[in-house]
Amino acid sequence: MENSEFKARNGGGVSASHPTTQTPVAEVKTALEGFMNDINFKFQQQEDKLTMFERKSVITGRPALSAAAEVEVPHQKAFNAYLRSGDEDAMRGLEVEGKSMTTAVAADGGYLVDPQTSDTIMSVLKSSASLRSISNVVNVEATSYDVLVDHTELGAGWADEVTGTSETSSPQFDRISIPLHELSALPKASQRLLDDSAFDIEGWLAGRIADKFSRAEAAAFINGDGADKPKGFLQHTIIADGGWTWGNLGYVATGADGDFDGANPANSILDLVYALGAEYRANASFVMNSKTAGVVRKMKDADGRFLWTDGLTAGEPARLLGYKVLIAEDMPDIASDAHAIAFGDFGAGYTVAERPDLRVLRDPFSAKPHVLFYATKRVGGDVSDFAAIKLLKFAVS
Repeated sequence: MENSEFKARNGGGVSASHPTTQTPVAEVKTALEGFMNDINFKFQQQEDKLTMFERKSVITGRPALSAAAEVEVPHQKAFNAYLRSGDEDAMRGLEVEGKSMTTAVAADGGYLVDPQTSDTIMSVLKSSASLRSISNVVNVEATSYDVLVDHTELGAGWADEVTGTSETSSPQFDRISIPLHELSALPKASQRLLDDSAFDIEGWLAGRIADKFSRAEAAAFINGDGADKPKGFLQHTIIADGGWTWGNLGYVATGADGDFDGANPANSILDLVYALGAEYRANASFVMNSKTAGVVRKMKDADGRFLWTDGLTAGEPARLLGYKVLIAEDMPDIASDAHAIAFGDFGAGYTVAERPDLRVLRDPFSAKPHVLFYATKRVGGDVSDFAAIKLLKFAVS
């Protein structure tokens, strides 16, 4: 490798002829930055190729095999050694500016994934067709996340120059607690495959875990029962919007059992939009699955114009009546009494709480001759504002 090429791979900070011009920590930092830039560039290339209906699955195909070994930074080299052979010696004492993989984590059941692999997995989760892409996502270090909601009116009254002001009513707060649950994946590989240095173990592991986690999360945020998993918004009590009260979600009926109204099918969608308070409509989105979207995109207004418009650029979501549409395949199909379309400001209405770390434990014994990789993360979710989400029910009333 020529000197200029070596400098380019390492951010220009290390010379091939003078490898000790930087401190070990500075060398690792420079190499990490170059490795992270490579990952970000590759993911940007992938995202540019996605269409709206392809965002459900970002990881496609098999990991590419490299004919030659690439230069590895210490974090990647140590993590690969642990995944391939269970070498814990390489993990001990490796620390760069607070981003460390230490034996203290092993006592909790595995090691923290190195920064590069962890960022890869999170990128896949955020770009998948999950409710997390339009919800409020917060990182927490505790076992639960509490949301304080003020949904009552503060009393007020008119006063004049001579009349005394009387005490007004005080607002009341509701506390919504969102517990974090453990989400896990258990992919496996043969030891012979791990011994093959051409196999991209980190890319494979990140892809398998990301696919498992993204599908499990997407389903739970919509239909999860709250037992050892996030509580989906469709699992809350749903009542007619005319009698809506806090703690329930309101619905608007289509006027026909298991279908849109035959005479004016678009009217129920307009009713759904204006059932949502004006303060929420500015950031609101529709949520439905592909089958429902196929029906809705055929609808026209009284002047013959389609209600549905596709995004003007690749990756931009479609719009219905000017509002974004999220295609979430875990939403129910159109059927009798089904709540197949949701509309709301999910950034205010649904909160996803998660711990930012992800742990991996290598198990070479339980499934010999294969090696199991037990990956876990903590995540929870629940409705945080019951006024911010409305549903369309395919029923007469």
